[in-house]
Order: sequence, then C-alpha cells, then structure tokens
Amino acid sequence: MISDPYMLLSLVNTKLRDEYSSLDELCEDMDFDPDELVEKLRSAGFEYMPETNQFK
Repeated sequence: MISDPYMLLSLVNTKLRDEYSSLDELCEDMDFDPDELVEKLRSAGFEYMPETNQFK
C-alpha cells in the first residue's frame, strides 16, 4: 500500500470513480485490508462516503 496518504487518496478515489462500485470491491481486487485503508486515510483527515463512493 502507498505510504503517502495524499497519493493513496488520489489513487483510491480515482479507482473508485472509474473502476469499482464499492470500497469492498476495490479492497478485494487490490488485496488491501479495508480497515487499514480506512484508518490510514482517516488519520489524514479523510472519511469514506459510501453514498458517493469516495473519500472526502
């Protein structure tokens, strides 16, 4: 997983927008631990918004 949270945010939001209909789908396909991903982005001030399928 990318260590820089802003680079990770950019990658994840792009993938969610263009390729995946849910965070779970993205994590399964990219072999990310969903809890670890959410916590890493939360620590940088971002929250997952399922209604828009993106981190803000």
